[in-house]
Amino acid sequence: MDRMIYVAMTGAKQLMNRQAVAAQNLANVSTTGYRAAEGAFRAIPVVGEGMATRTFVVDSTVGANFSPGPLQRTGRDLDVAVHGPGWIAVQTAEGEAYTRDGNLQVGPNGVLQIRGGYSVLGDGGPLSIPPDSNISIAGDGTVSASSSSSPNAVNVVGRIKLANPDERSLIRGGNGLFRLVDGSSAPADPALRLTSGAVEGSNVNVVEEMITMISVARQFDLQMQLLSDAQKHDAQASRILNIHG
Repeated sequence: MDRMIYVAMTGAKQLMNRQAVAAQNLANVSTTGYRAAEGAFRAIPVVGEGMATRTFVVDSTVGANFSPGPLQRTGRDLDVAVHGPGWIAVQTAEGEAYTRDGNLQVGPNGVLQIRGGYSVLGDGGPLSIPPDSNISIAGDGTVSASSSSSPNAVNVVGRIKLANPDERSLIRGGNGLFRLVDGSSAPADPALRLTSGAVEGSNVNVVEEMITMISVARQFDLQMQLLSDAQKHDAQASRILNIHG
């Protein structure tokens, strides 16, 4: 009887976690450059002194959906979208991280940043923008600045670091940014290109996520029904044993 309880109990718990993943994806349907999280269930035997006859159900987050999101034209000079595979490198407290969010802005300290205050990395570190400058970003990531008073005097600020690490080596952090599993930094890839005046939208499929939430809710009800059935069967077995005892 307890075998059914093990499966139903752990299954219900992990279904709640799977529901949370779907809710997170739906909450980020409008987040620029967001990659939908994916999950899967797997069975883990409970190892003890006896035989491994009991099994837990575990929700294993297999990673993210790295398919491209829709390209959204904005016409804004500081908006860029990575063309094809690849990532924009940014600096965090934990080291180098990667994002597809090309909604760039100039921070209060004059450093080029993404939302959240993370500095965009160039060849030699964060890119600093001169004050009162008009910014343009070329397809290869080169950032140029010109003064409003002297528009023909163009200065190259630096080049945005674009990297293309193996997707299997990436893990999503709590801040939504990706980083290499081993904590290292990926080399810059000069072949990558940016599309200026546009951003990449979220790749979350709203219909699929809604179907997942409905399906998970029904499966959760089924697990709870199994627990209720196990309780009834246990009570009936106890009554039979008492009669024959």
